[in-house]
Amino acid sequence: MMYHVARASEFLVITGIGINELKITKKALVWPLQKCRIIDVTPVNYTFEVNAMSAEKLPFLLPAVFTIGPCVDDRERLIKYAKLLSHHERDSHDVKDLVQGVIEGETRVLAASMTMEEIFKGTKDFKKEVFDKVQLELNQFGLLIYNANIKQLVDVQGHEYFSYLGQKTQMEAANQAKIDVSEAKMKGEIGAKEREGLTRQNAAKIDAETKIISTQRDGDGKKEEVKVKTDVKIYENQREAEVAEANSVLATKKAGWSQQAKMAEIEAQKAVTMREAVLQQEVERKNALTKTESLKAQHLSKATVDYEIKVQEANSVLYKKQKEAEAELYENRKAAEAKKLAAEAQTYAVQLAADAALYAKKKEAEGLKGIAEAEGVYVRSLMSALGGNYNALRDYMMIDKGMFKDIAKFNAEAIKGLQPKISIWSNGGTNGQMVDGTSGGHAGIKELASIYQALPPFLETVHEQTGMLPPAWMGSLPVSADPATSSQSA
Repeated sequence: MMYHVARASEFLVITGIGINELKITKKALVWPLQKCRIIDVTPVNYTFEVNAMSAEKLPFLLPAVFTIGPCVDDRERLIKYAKLLSHHERDSHDVKDLVQGVIEGETRVLAASMTMEEIFKGTKDFKKEVFDKVQLELNQFGLLIYNANIKQLVDVQGHEYFSYLGQKTQMEAANQAKIDVSEAKMKGEIGAKEREGLTRQNAAKIDAETKIISTQRDGDGKKEEVKVKTDVKIYENQREAEVAEANSVLATKKAGWSQQAKMAEIEAQKAVTMREAVLQQEVERKNALTKTESLKAQHLSKATVDYEIKVQEANSVLYKKQKEAEAELYENRKAAEAKKLAAEAQTYAVQLAADAALYAKKKEAEGLKGIAEAEGVYVRSLMSALGGNYNALRDYMMIDKGMFKDIAKFNAEAIKGLQPKISIWSNGGTNGQMVDGTSGGHAGIKELASIYQALPPFLETVHEQTGMLPPAWMGSLPVSADPATSSQSA
């Protein structure tokens, strides 16, 4: 007999005489025929990498660290741990394999129902789902997850999904940067060309306007000069013939000057229009080149993304079809097993019923055989007591069984309810005397008279039982008359 005390992180598990199953406590007095074992409930860290596969059949490594230990707050779960795992060391391979098997199984099942993008973006939700499902499985062993830390996902060798995803992101960023640089360069060149064109247009416009104004002023000056000269000449040579010639020359010069001014204005406008067309053509060519490069980049990115999406969709459809086929095969297999078990159970039940019926018939036959043997011994003893008299034995058995009483009862029930009718007929003759008082000495006549006397009651009985009447030649029965009167009338 010893007194045991456990440490703060330990419990005593006591089994033996006087204890139902086991007893968990911190301190106890251990009696003879009892065993005491100390279990340590300190949580243990389990570090491992889980090989899983997503819904797109992409394998990956999930590094995880779980802090797991017995649940000391729940007495029932602590008892489960003491029953199932207390004989193992806390950091033994058995416990580690058990925990790792539960975590790997639940993680793989959960990862198979999610895409890689969902797992990567929803790491917090994925961790919570894994935590809840693993805790649900560990409850049956009395274990509790105190802490769970899931690290970043790692590529499996030969399946560099995350590396390719990073490269894809880098290439997209680089392509986008190139597109942005091209667009900025295009805008700069277009702006420079636009500014240069506007400058040239304004310069040409100003030059043309200057030429027009100078031409107009020269024309006006010359016009004034010619006018003055013409006026002088006209005044001086009013009556001379040169007035007409001077006027015609003046008109011709005016027409030439006007024509030159208009031609200069038209040439300036045409030159400006041609320059604008050349500049517009150059700008449109630059715009076309820029748009072509942009469309090439967009179509290439879109084609790459569409290809990856279609590949993932095809993998997802194939995986779903495989799972549906496996589920259907599993259901058919389970249905066949259920039918087989039901048939075996039915056969077993029929066999048990047949065995029970055979056993009951056998026992009934044994009982009848025993009764018959007992009755045979009883009859032999009676026969011996009655000196071998069979009639006396039969009468005694009938009296003993109450057969005479039963026969009398059956006979009474047979005639019960009968209402016999007794009719007395008399011809009034006695001692061989006829009705008329004559002597009936002849025997044949006497017998005929007896037969004739028996006919009326016979015919009346037939009429009462069947409703039939005798023929008219034989006689008729009275409707209401006593038997004596009927006999007399007959």
